[in-house]
Amino acid sequence: MEDRRANAVSVEIDWPLEGTTMYATLIRPPGPGPFPGVVMVAGSGPTDRDWCSPLLPGTNGSGRLLAEALAAKGFASLRYDKRASGPHARENMPFLTGRMSLQGHLDELAGAVRVLAGEPWIDRSRLFALANSEGTLHALNYQVHSPPYPFAGLVLTAPPGRSMGAVARAQIASQLSSLPDGPALLAAYDAAIARFLAGGVVMPDPSLPPGIHMLLQSLAHPANLPFTRELWATDATTWLAQVQVPVLVVIGQKDIQVDWHVDGSALQQAAAGRDVTFFFPEHANHVLKHEPRPRSELTPSEVTSSYNSPSARLDPQTLESILIWLEAHA
Repeated sequence: MEDRRANAVSVEIDWPLEGTTMYATLIRPPGPGPFPGVVMVAGSGPTDRDWCSPLLPGTNGSGRLLAEALAAKGFASLRYDKRASGPHARENMPFLTGRMSLQGHLDELAGAVRVLAGEPWIDRSRLFALANSEGTLHALNYQVHSPPYPFAGLVLTAPPGRSMGAVARAQIASQLSSLPDGPALLAAYDAAIARFLAGGVVMPDPSLPPGIHMLLQSLAHPANLPFTRELWATDATTWLAQVQVPVLVVIGQKDIQVDWHVDGSALQQAAAGRDVTFFFPEHANHVLKHEPRPRSELTPSEVTSSYNSPSARLDPQTLESILIWLEAHA
């Protein structure tokens, strides 16, 4: 495919959705097209269209870097703010409180695909998803529900191979393992989660570390329900096993949030007999940035705080693998 490294066109767009407005960035290569299109789906929480978060320092988001690299290779892309993320999140919250759900995220993604597919310079037969972390669940959910504009392929980066609840518990168990009362604290966490999933009031044990306290309180916050209860039990492997189009799964070996051994193995088992390619780049972290340090030296707080630092760059091996796969399937 021709390399278009200059004169990419980037525009801000919006569209209505259920009493709110969706905001996005559309970037396309120069020329008349038709171009293959990529809809980018960000990860969890308040992660925005560029894959930045107000909870983390820096604005050097992987989403924007990937979109620019795609344009240089002849792909148009649309990346959007979830309604609970980006600069318009606060104005959307009165509507979203108590209404956030898997279906709501599906509606956001469906709108993004519809908008991109409606551009006259897009080849609707060559639409792809490029999703990260929690976003991979929404991309899979969209694809398996017979949408009007199905994806020709999916690129799933850092997808969990277990339920989100299981992934979170593994991370918390690791954090608590070094504490003398670790087993008791983990039992207290499990009890709080059981009450949460049963629809009860979550009252975290005061002995739990502040970070776990905050997690439990955020899960049960009215603004996040019923979505967090649905999400906690959602397992990507169930949907991956139903996908009929080619899929690329990328999990970095320096990812400290999704385990390339544990989650990768579960996804490989679910993908048996499907056209699914797996790639586990040696130096990529959760947001596909290059991480040269040994995994044994990585701590959660240090790594996440550097995700979007000015010096962070996409892992070259990972970026190349994504571009090569997309070119081969477009």
